[in-house]
Amino acid sequence: MNDLELGGVQRQLYFICFCTICVSRCVEWRYLKRESEAYCLAISRQFHVPRPGSTGGGVRVPSLGPRDQQITAYLLLEDSLESSLQTQIYKARFSYVRMKYLFFSWLAVFVGSWIIYVQYSTYTELCRGKDCKKIICDKYKTGVIDGPACNSLCVTETLYFGKCLSTKPNNQMYLGIWDNLPGVVKCQMEQALHLDFGTELEPRKEIVLFDKPTRGTTVQKFKEMVYSLFKAKLGDQGNLSELVNLILTVADGDKDGQVSLGEAKSAWALLQLNEFLLMVILQDKEHTPKLMGFCGDLYVMESVEYTSLYGISLPWVIELFIPSGFRRSMDQLFTPSWPRKAKIAIGLLEFVEDVFHGPYGNFLMCDTSAKNLGYNDKYDLKMVDMRKIVPETNLKELIKDRHCESDLDCVYGTDCRTSCDQSTMKCTSEVIQPNLAKACQLLKDYLLRGAPSEIREELEKQLYSCIALKVTANQMEMEHSLILNNLKTLLWKKISYTNDS
Repeated sequence: MNDLELGGVQRQLYFICFCTICVSRCVEWRYLKRESEAYCLAISRQFHVPRPGSTGGGVRVPSLGPRDQQITAYLLLEDSLESSLQTQIYKARFSYVRMKYLFFSWLAVFVGSWIIYVQYSTYTELCRGKDCKKIICDKYKTGVIDGPACNSLCVTETLYFGKCLSTKPNNQMYLGIWDNLPGVVKCQMEQALHLDFGTELEPRKEIVLFDKPTRGTTVQKFKEMVYSLFKAKLGDQGNLSELVNLILTVADGDKDGQVSLGEAKSAWALLQLNEFLLMVILQDKEHTPKLMGFCGDLYVMESVEYTSLYGISLPWVIELFIPSGFRRSMDQLFTPSWPRKAKIAIGLLEFVEDVFHGPYGNFLMCDTSAKNLGYNDKYDLKMVDMRKIVPETNLKELIKDRHCESDLDCVYGTDCRTSCDQSTMKCTSEVIQPNLAKACQLLKDYLLRGAPSEIREELEKQLYSCIALKVTANQMEMEHSLILNNLKTLLWKKISYTNDS
């Protein structure tokens, strides 16, 4: 269940609880009031107090006689009324408690059933691993696709789907095991992908997947197709011919020196995904997860022991009742020791370096959140989800002519923002905030909490200078490099002689 859905469920539950309390109080007041009036009426009829000189209800109050006889008669009548009224009120309260117990029992059953239904519906929508496997295996068994993971997935069944980590229905993500090796399995449920700048970040269906290359396509023709795709995505950056040859090596899953039609179709489908392209480009970098294998547009990457930068995993029932603001504060309590956090932070800064003006241009991090970052048992940062890291050239081409009325219309993902040109009512192509500024924003609370007193002031100063970075600033690249190196140096000096580093 994502944050938006979780917040909606929380608000609904709070509203139900508030209404329940109000209803129960109203019922209690009206019920006791009605019962008290009824019992008082009955008692007054039973113990009618007549006027002096008259007789009623079996009790005679003499009009004449000693004063003490009158006082005694009234005291007896008062005691009888009080005793009877207390008995009737006790019965009324006992009856109310029983009704209240039944009401709350019914409410608990209703709310519990509703929560289970919502959770089950959400899970079945988000976690569609069986459907994904069926689609891939049907294509493999008919000879449409091929890849190193196909046989294990569809024949020997030694590639297992474990815990579901999906946050979007068309981007399936599971912890898995492949031949006794842990990994992360990712699968696309839509049939073709292209960037779309609507309200959703998710790619949308456009054409039939696995239809390219067609039968009869030569290896040379396939290389030309891949080269054209890279030029559109990356621009004239680096040695694209060398990157094409690298892709052909990856596509040759059985390592027989030839790329079959099925392998070529799988590779072409995967190249539409920015995460796969980035894994190939950065395959030798420490903080990029290694590609273990693929089948169609399903691929397996190396496992990461800790799949979030910080926080603790709680049962979903408890998550429903925790406000998001308190949850963020609570997450900061469940983090490694400060030297280990510093090492993880250095890893994120190094990854920012890897994607900033690399051999094939600049890649933009458009969703810099803790859930997309993880680390291993040695506290080395590993990227968990890179689907929102996109080539800058590609993003600029797609967003520059988009119609807009304000800057809010010129946003991709959660972090990649451009400005709206009010004279033309179109988005500009220059992204406002660089990757480093977004990374520092994420690390600010993470690093300042528990930071050693001797470096806290300097660390805070450098982090705020980093957050203030703008792409449009003069000499931005020089400032970028200077701030990044200063931060890394400050952290390394503090942890270089500790066991945690």
